Amino acid sequence: MADEPEFEPVADDATAAQPSTPGAKLRAAREAQGLSVQDIATRTRIAQRQLEAIERDDYGALPGIPYAVGFARAYARAIDLDEVAIAADVRNAVHNSDMRATRYEAFEPADPARVPSRTLAWTAAVIGIIVIAGFTIWRTQLLTPPTGEEIAEQQAEKPAAAPKAGVQAPIAAPVTGPVVFTANDDVWMRIVDEAGERLKDGLLKKGESFTLPAGARNPTILTGRPQALDVTVGGKAIPPLGAADRTIADVPVSAEALLARAAAPAGAPAGAP
Repeated sequence: MADEPEFEPVADDATAAQPSTPGAKLRAAREAQGLSVQDIATRTRIAQRQLEAIERDDYGALPGIPYAVGFARAYARAIDLDEVAIAADVRNAVHNSDMRATRYEAFEPADPARVPSRTLAWTAAVIGIIVIAGFTIWRTQLLTPPTGEEIAEQQAEKPAAAPKAGVQAPIAAPVTGPVVFTANDDVWMRIVDEAGERLKDGLLKKGESFTLPAGARNPTILTGRPQALDVTVGGKAIPPLGAADRTIADVPVSAEALLARAAAPAGAPAGAP
């Protein structure tokens, strides 16, 4: 009787063709969807060479284990594979590869798709520069002495003092005590006497004071921020020397003139003593 031929079991073609590594699974799923590696790179914002390394299961070409796991998860998410299962496969594959000596860290890199775009970063930087520049210009204007045009404009706006018939000018109050200028904010000021000598010329910082010399003859003041000065004569407060942020020039600031200003009725010209 002839010997019966022996048959060896043949592996199922479908089983043999089933991809076994995470890289092969990702590549097979990508090709099944008709996508290129560049398409995946566009979706995930991961470099094409790194995606190709994942498909080859060449994890040594990646920066480290966390990146290998994170990139594989992003790849799986982009083609609707189970990213958790792929991440687990990659971890197992990595620990059996040349990267096993690398200490595994528990964190994974952030999804590159969630990183702010370069356009957004540049826009934020430009806005920040504009804000800083605007503040610098504003602050510089506050501390810059008024120009000749501003002084001329302010003087032109002064109403002429018209004498009133039958009204006697108020008698100036007796002069007592020194004239003191105290800055409630940084302010530039210039005070000169009738000979043109500068008694004070420069920045008076917030909280600083300047006392007018007792012998000053007919001193006048020039400043662009009169509201930043608190003026007293012998401790008595004097009304503001002018409107806020409006340049005043040639305003008398002797003790007599300031006390007369304090005694003047409401509505009197700001520059009049």
